[in-house]
Amino acid sequence: MMRRALAAALILGLAACAAPGPDGDAPATGPRPLPRPEQQAKAPDTQAELRRARAERNREANAAARQAAARPSPASQSQRDLYAAAERRLVAQGRLRRDRVPLDAPINAEILARNFIEIALRDEYLAGGGLARGGAAAPLRRWQVPVRMQIEFSASIDMAARPAWRAEVGDYAARLSSITGHPVSMTAERGNFTILVLTEDERRAIGPRLAQLVPGIPARDLSMVAELPATISCAVFAYSEGGRPDYARAVAVIRAELPPLLRSSCIHEELAQGMGLANDSPDARPSIFNDDEEFALLTRHDELLLQMLYDPRLHPGMSEAEAAPIIRRIAAELMGEAA
Repeated sequence: MMRRALAAALILGLAACAAPGPDGDAPATGPRPLPRPEQQAKAPDTQAELRRARAERNREANAAARQAAARPSPASQSQRDLYAAAERRLVAQGRLRRDRVPLDAPINAEILARNFIEIALRDEYLAGGGLARGGAAAPLRRWQVPVRMQIEFSASIDMAARPAWRAEVGDYAARLSSITGHPVSMTAERGNFTILVLTEDERRAIGPRLAQLVPGIPARDLSMVAELPATISCAVFAYSEGGRPDYARAVAVIRAELPPLLRSSCIHEELAQGMGLANDSPDARPSIFNDDEEFALLTRHDELLLQMLYDPRLHPGMSEAEAAPIIRRIAAELMGEAA
């Protein structure tokens, strides 16, 4: 469940640095800074003192983030340049389209049902971590519990840039909830679907935070995030508990260096895939679940796939043989082709 934004790209040198913490703004992989001597001597004992201490910490964090953002590392700056050029090239080629209902890509119930089976009942990756040619058969997976999306940032990401990320993710979460009829919302803490916005440097050190978010996370997933090649601009990992087919938690990793349209494209695809549409298909059109990058944003076709996924007539764990007749019936109803 990864997005390959570049057809051919230079693999950049990587460096390790601090990773985001549980509050979304502070590092988690290194020790927290010790309080100043005067803070150790006397803890704040009034609400006013607590507010002043909190404001001071926020000012210091903001200053540190502004300083880091003003001087990105060579690796991070190279990534910014790389993705900016990629976005310009893709747009010039007529890709990264933003039309929700493209007139040149009509669909019918047969196309919709076929694409649903390819995207919802196949896996992009094998259990051992390798790519599955054509997709390996998989049971239907989705969330049964409410999805609580929580966004966390690398410590060096400018504070001024964070509200735009939060607003876009929050709006998209509300849209996913409306489409699926399943509760999806933003939360400031205790989320079960975490979106990590990471710079090139800080992503390399995110392993300990991932282990906190997903206890028992497979070592191959930690390695995949740490060694993410420049050709992959974002990824999502969704996990169940105890072998169940329903999701319990998910983590999306999005590069902080992405320009606006590629950033939105990553948000749309990875968060939708984290809802249960786990595979990509070269035949899916018009769709973001296709590595050809023709469409940047969720299309009406993709909305219908999400609506089908959370139809109460389908259940987590269903095989293709069990689900296919129901899928065809739902697709016909949605397209107004039901007998």
